[in-house]
Amino acid sequence: MELIKNWSNLYIEAGCDEVGRGCLSGPVVAAAVILDNDFKQNLVNDSKKLTFKTRMELDSYIKDNVKNYAIAELPPSFIDEHNILNASIHAMHRALDKLTITPELILVDGNKFHPYNYIPHQCIIKGDSKILSIAAASILAKNYRDKLMIQLHEEHPEYGWDTNFGYATKKHQEALIKHGPTPHHRQSFRLKYD
Repeated sequence: MELIKNWSNLYIEAGCDEVGRGCLSGPVVAAAVILDNDFKQNLVNDSKKLTFKTRMELDSYIKDNVKNYAIAELPPSFIDEHNILNASIHAMHRALDKLTITPELILVDGNKFHPYNYIPHQCIIKGDSKILSIAAASILAKNYRDKLMIQLHEEHPEYGWDTNFGYATKKHQEALIKHGPTPHHRQSFRLKYD
C-alpha cells in the first residue's frame, strides 16, 4: 500500500515515532524524519511489518535520501521517574531538538503528544502504516534500538535480548526469575514472575 507522502503541501513536515514502550529493559528510542521531495517509498513501511533484514537494508537508504533525520534515546531511569508515556514523548522532543532543519508541522504516530516549541502537531493513530515520514522514523528508531539491545545482550546473554529486544518473552521472564533484574531493566515495570 502506498503511504501518504505529505499530510499538507504547505509545510515542512517531520514525522515522529518511538519504539520500546512495552519492553521490560532497555531505553525508549524515538526518531524524527523530514523527507526530501524526491524520496521514493521503495519498501519503506511500518517497521512492525518488515523483517529485521529488510529494515536494516532500508536504514542506509532512508538516511541517505531524506532531507533530515535525528534519533534520540532515554534510559530506563528516566522511564522509571517520568513514566513510559512521558518518556516516549520526551524522546520524540529530543529527536526533534537534534534536527538541523526546523519543521513547521510535526506528524506523530499515536494519539498523545505534548506541544513542542509552538510548532503545530498532528497525532495520527497507526501513523506508521499511513504516513511515509512516520514509517521512515519508525524504521530508524527500531533499527537503532535493536542494534543497542544486541550489544547489551553481550553483557547479559541470559535474557535473550538479541532476539526478544527487551520484550517480556518466556525466556526473558524465566531469566528474571533466576537472575533478577539488571541496571538496564525498568524498575517501574512488572519484573517479578515467580
